[in-house]
Amino acid sequence: MSSAKKFNLEKALSDLETLVEELESGDLPLEKAMKKFEDGIKLTRGCQSALKDAEQKVEILMKSAGSEELDDFLIDDED
Repeated sequence: MSSAKKFNLEKALSDLETLVEELESGDLPLEKAMKKFEDGIKLTRGCQSALKDAEQKVEILMKSAGSEELDDFLIDDED
Protein backbone atom coordinates (compact mmCIF):
# COMPACT_ATOMS: atom_id res chain seq x y z
CA MET A 1 0.00 0.00 0.00
CA SER A 2 1.28 3.44 -0.76
CA SER A 3 1.76 5.95 2.03
CA ALA A 4 -1.09 8.05 0.55
CA LYS A 5 -3.48 5.14 1.11
CA LYS A 6 -2.12 3.96 4.47
CA PHE A 7 -4.58 1.58 6.08
CA ASN A 8 -5.94 2.75 9.43
CA LEU A 9 -6.66 -0.41 11.39
CA GLU A 10 -8.43 1.32 14.27
CA LYS A 11 -10.80 3.19 11.93
CA ALA A 12 -11.45 0.05 9.91
CA LEU A 13 -12.33 -1.89 13.07
CA SER A 14 -14.65 0.89 14.20
CA ASP A 15 -16.31 1.03 10.77
CA LEU A 16 -16.67 -2.75 10.78
CA GLU A 17 -18.31 -2.64 14.20
CA THR A 18 -20.79 -0.05 12.93
CA LEU A 19 -21.56 -2.16 9.85
CA VAL A 20 -22.22 -5.23 11.99
CA GLU A 21 -24.60 -3.28 14.22
CA GLU A 22 -26.49 -1.96 11.18
CA LEU A 23 -26.74 -5.43 9.65
CA GLU A 24 -27.83 -7.01 12.93
CA SER A 25 -30.62 -4.46 13.32
CA GLY A 26 -32.42 -6.08 10.40
CA ASP A 27 -33.87 -2.72 9.33
CA LEU A 28 -32.03 -2.47 6.01
CA PRO A 29 -33.51 -3.36 2.64
CA LEU A 30 -31.82 -6.38 1.07
CA GLU A 31 -29.87 -4.35 -1.52
CA LYS A 32 -28.40 -2.02 1.12
CA ALA A 33 -27.65 -4.92 3.43
CA MET A 34 -25.77 -6.71 0.64
CA LYS A 35 -23.74 -3.56 -0.09
CA LYS A 36 -22.86 -3.15 3.59
CA PHE A 37 -21.92 -6.83 3.79
CA GLU A 38 -19.62 -6.37 0.78
CA ASP A 39 -18.05 -3.31 2.45
CA GLY A 40 -17.57 -5.37 5.61
CA ILE A 41 -15.75 -8.10 3.68
CA LYS A 42 -13.39 -5.48 2.20
CA LEU A 43 -12.72 -4.02 5.65
CA THR A 44 -12.09 -7.50 7.07
CA ARG A 45 -9.57 -8.28 4.34
CA GLY A 46 -7.81 -4.97 4.96
CA CYS A 47 -7.65 -5.70 8.69
CA GLN A 48 -6.27 -9.18 8.09
CA SER A 49 -3.61 -7.77 5.79
CA ALA A 50 -2.63 -5.04 8.28
CA LEU A 51 -2.38 -7.57 11.10
CA LYS A 52 -0.26 -9.91 8.97
CA ASP A 53 2.08 -7.03 8.10
CA ALA A 54 2.38 -6.12 11.78
CA GLU A 55 3.13 -9.72 12.70
CA GLN A 56 5.88 -9.88 10.08
CA LYS A 57 7.42 -6.66 11.39
CA VAL A 58 7.41 -8.01 14.95
CA GLU A 59 9.09 -11.22 13.78
CA ILE A 60 11.79 -9.22 11.99
CA LEU A 61 12.36 -7.05 15.07
CA MET A 62 12.54 -10.08 17.35
CA LYS A 63 15.03 -11.84 15.09
CA SER A 64 17.19 -8.73 14.81
CA ALA A 65 17.14 -8.47 18.61
CA GLY A 66 18.63 -11.96 18.85
CA SER A 67 15.51 -13.94 19.72
CA GLU A 68 15.03 -16.65 17.12
CA GLU A 69 12.02 -18.28 18.76
CA LEU A 70 8.70 -16.50 19.24
CA ASP A 71 6.06 -17.52 21.72
CA ASP A 72 2.43 -17.56 20.62
CA PHE A 73 0.48 -14.56 21.81
CA LEU A 74 -2.65 -15.64 23.65
CA ILE A 75 -5.66 -13.36 23.72
CA ASP A 76 -7.85 -13.39 26.79
CA ASP A 77 -11.44 -13.44 25.46
CA GLU A 78 -13.19 -12.33 28.66
CA ASP A 79 -15.24 -9.53 27.04
